[in-house]
Amino acid sequence: MNSRLLTFAALFSILTAWTCTVAEEAFASESVVYVIRVEGLIDNGLNMYIDRGISAAEQDDSAVGVILHMDTFGGLVDAADKIRKRLLDAEIPVVTFIDPNAASAGALISFASNTIFMAPGGSIGAATVVDGTGEKADEKLQSYMRGLMRSTAEARGYDPAIAEAMVDERIEIEGVIAEGELLTLSASEALELGISTATVRSKREIKEEMGWEDATLFNIDERWEESVIRFFGSPVLQSILMLMMLGGLYFELQSPGVGFAGAVAGVGALLFFLPLYIMGLVQFWEVAIIVIGIGLIVVELFILPGFGIAGVSGAVLLIFGLFASLVGNVGFSFPPVEHLRTQLWTILVTLMLTIAFIASTMRYVMKTPLFGRLVLTRSTDRDSGYTSYDDKQDLLGQEGITLTPLRISGTVRIGDKRVDVVSDGSFIDKNVRVKVISVAAGQVIVAKAGDE
Repeated sequence: MNSRLLTFAALFSILTAWTCTVAEEAFASESVVYVIRVEGLIDNGLNMYIDRGISAAEQDDSAVGVILHMDTFGGLVDAADKIRKRLLDAEIPVVTFIDPNAASAGALISFASNTIFMAPGGSIGAATVVDGTGEKADEKLQSYMRGLMRSTAEARGYDPAIAEAMVDERIEIEGVIAEGELLTLSASEALELGISTATVRSKREIKEEMGWEDATLFNIDERWEESVIRFFGSPVLQSILMLMMLGGLYFELQSPGVGFAGAVAGVGALLFFLPLYIMGLVQFWEVAIIVIGIGLIVVELFILPGFGIAGVSGAVLLIFGLFASLVGNVGFSFPPVEHLRTQLWTILVTLMLTIAFIASTMRYVMKTPLFGRLVLTRSTDRDSGYTSYDDKQDLLGQEGITLTPLRISGTVRIGDKRVDVVSDGSFIDKNVRVKVISVAAGQVIVAKAGDE
């Protein structure tokens, strides 16, 4: 009986070891296709996410390719250019699956991939650059975008004329697009013109088209920090956060001290700078310029009243520092002006909103009881009955006896009151009769009686 059990145990061990070996070999030989979602606004946060996904695929020996599952209406040109360069330099095949939209900057990214597939009803094109108001940008920026589209299409073997026609409506392609119309291709048109390799309904069909039938799809999800960065790094949120900073700073300076307005400015600054710092846009000198600018404004308001050199210089440094924080510069080397259109519009719109916010708040909101509880809005000057010291004008001309020696300052009894006083500059001993000769800003100045 025991011999049978030993024999069975030995056979079971051999079978288990063989099964594990086969499973490990199968797992080791299994190929993987990485899937990266390209959705929403194309921004620097998305660039970080795509770069992480492609880098992971390049380092994975079992990875055979990457699929960009795309649905976007575009975004920031500078961010799209970074993604474009990353795709062109990729050491692994990258496929774009347009499902269903690849407009504007999305079209540029699509042309940078090795192969394009489109879902039924999909579209690609309309890559004209627009400014912060949604209007068509100037010719210099359009020319730059045409160059990006043309060079990218040439690098991947697509028709460069079709890529340029997606940017410039003046380009005419016989049988494709007439002059005066901006090119956008449907799935069937893109297939006919050789832009798309096939019209597919799923990533499984893409695997079959690419010869990756045995590969497993592996989704690279956005990390929570990347999602947060994308949310707070959008131009709209950046403008709102700068509005919080500037508006909060203005009202805090109206009533110095750390109050509600100061807290709002602080929260706005934290949420503004932290995502930009993580994305590598903010540098130390940019924050330093902003702090110096605020300091100069404070000096202008409280030390050098008026609006002169300090105030103007502070405002210029503050605005420049905020602008530089939005730009991916290296030291004092900035990208070409055509790359800075979004940042310029973000700053301009923010300044306009800040002025409008301050004006409307002072006219309407500050009159509400709730706002009055949060921010000091009433005048605290002498005419309104407020002082920062006790009014002692009633002591002027009265006499008293020093209770302590007045080595400039000391205590005097005047009537039945103990009063802190300052001598007129001379030493006055204890138990000497003195007279109040002046009261200024709550300070009582005395001299020996009969000497005044």
